[in-house]
Amino acid sequence: MGNGRVLVLVLIHFFVTLTGTRHLVQGDLSYSFPEEMKLGFVIGNVAKDLGVDLNTLSSRKARVDMEGSRKRCCDINMNTGDLITSDRIDRESLCGKKPSCVVKIDLVLENPLELHRVSLHVQDVNDNPPKFKKNLIEMEISESADKGSRFSIEEAHDADMGQNDVQRYVLEKNDNFILSADSKRVQLQLENSIDREKQKEINLLLTAIDGGSPQKSGTVVIHVTVLDANDNAPSYSAYVSENNKPGSSLCTVSGETKGEKKHARKERRLCDV
Repeated sequence: MGNGRVLVLVLIHFFVTLTGTRHLVQGDLSYSFPEEMKLGFVIGNVAKDLGVDLNTLSSRKARVDMEGSRKRCCDINMNTGDLITSDRIDRESLCGKKPSCVVKIDLVLENPLELHRVSLHVQDVNDNPPKFKKNLIEMEISESADKGSRFSIEEAHDADMGQNDVQRYVLEKNDNFILSADSKRVQLQLENSIDREKQKEINLLLTAIDGGSPQKSGTVVIHVTVLDANDNAPSYSAYVSENNKPGSSLCTVSGETKGEKKHARKERRLCDV
């Protein structure tokens, strides 16, 4: 008889505990909205979606708890039951380049205690322009480089993702180079030969463009220094004066190239009668 009474008491206690905590964990809510919305933007109406009486939100101490140590980015409007933004929400800061950005928050109600897990799907907007690592790219290319030669350029990077990431590059029109770019690399291609004796330096403007709406872009200046090659044969000249006496110097012969000093050649010798 004693054991039976104990069993009944245990079952009663279990039933009361289960009844008292039946609201502790409820179904999840999920909302999607763009990043960078102004403060007070309405994400969704949690009171309506949960079937909670607006008049009880304050008495039940409705509140939002963020997952982990993250700063709280949203709050509840007690008058309307709306879940609203209370801080700047930047997708790139929260999730970086992940294809999906989901922030988990807990909606807590007391008396009785309820805990609702809310998933916030933060959508990317085109709020970042493409950027090159440097504003100026320095390159050295020999004037003897063959037509069709290619020279790699460091790509631009965009903090946004998908269609809002870098989609194409444009090279400002010039006489020597064209652009060769694909999804893996960006290269300058030599279309017409370069001649240091005519042009020692070439400046090019490269633009990276994303696919957002409106589009954003970033630019970089490519400074090409044309290196000298020994591509000029020496030319000779001689100056002869008349009425020279036997044994006197007849002329001076000199030869030189149009290249840089390291490739230039100068020779002089005396011509005797």
